[in-house]
Amino acid sequence: MSKNELLNIENLAINYVTGDGTVKAVNGIELRLNKGETLGLVGETGAGKTTTALGIMKLVPNPPGKIVSGKIEFEGQDLLKLSDERVRMIRGNKISMIFQDPMTSLNPVMTVGEQISEVIEIHQNLDRQDAMKKAEEMLELVDIPAARANDYPHQFSGGMKQRVVIAISLACNPQLLIADEPTTALDVTIQAQVLDLMNNLKKEFNTAMILITHDLGVVSEVCDRVAIMYAGEIIETASLEQLFENPKHPYTVGLFGSIPNLEEEAHRLKPIKGLMPDPTNLPSGCKFHPRCPYATDLCSEQEPKGAEIEAGHNVRCLIYKGVVDAEVKR
Repeated sequence: MSKNELLNIENLAINYVTGDGTVKAVNGIELRLNKGETLGLVGETGAGKTTTALGIMKLVPNPPGKIVSGKIEFEGQDLLKLSDERVRMIRGNKISMIFQDPMTSLNPVMTVGEQISEVIEIHQNLDRQDAMKKAEEMLELVDIPAARANDYPHQFSGGMKQRVVIAISLACNPQLLIADEPTTALDVTIQAQVLDLMNNLKKEFNTAMILITHDLGVVSEVCDRVAIMYAGEIIETASLEQLFENPKHPYTVGLFGSIPNLEEEAHRLKPIKGLMPDPTNLPSGCKFHPRCPYATDLCSEQEPKGAEIEAGHNVRCLIYKGVVDAEVKR
């Protein structure tokens, strides 16, 4: 582990056992994150992004969820080997998460000030009065007047609720912030404001961040590195520049092809054919092969391993192992 490394995930697999079969949500992923770095975790709905985040937070509901294998090292400690009590002291303190829907993340019968101060009381051992004072400072930090600390969630707009959630997640100055599609339910103007706010706070506190999204536009605004996820696997990791200038995996190329480009004349977008596979019945070999325009018979038989295209740019595809003869064109 390097001195600058904050998070190291190896061979993480998470299943959900249901009456309809075993959902293989996360399948042996590997991720690394350095201090102060922002990683974009990108993929379609059902790719396993949120389950990965819940695994890091050790919040996978059990049952039906189960972490089958792997390790999640945070500051050199494997979170999966720590007791629930030890993890609770890390969660909300050193690792925080902004959940997907701010409307359901807040308690409707507690004032926003009480909800922020509760986190501070638990993790920073302050009395109620000092914790409330810090809660008011956190509201000011996210551009909400301190006087509104006594208001309830229903008195705030969607964008302001998201700011309150950000204030809660940053109240203890965590080393790692996981943001699960933090702008999905917001209109475009408020999205931009929230992203600017998160960028500024990240720089101010030097917080590392995992940003979960399906929006490559958001990724380009915020992230340093990007990991593309498909059917519970990380299929491409690269720096922001490498991914946007030179995407390699056929799925990543397909994602960029389905985005409108104002500089090119086109009558139709180029969607990726087919649908995400059923996680209870994943394809053999490469999980993307049923939708891949370059797939051969070998792709359905052999599971690809990672290939390094250049420093920091890794792709899981048989084409880059020299096994399948094809040239992926953007």
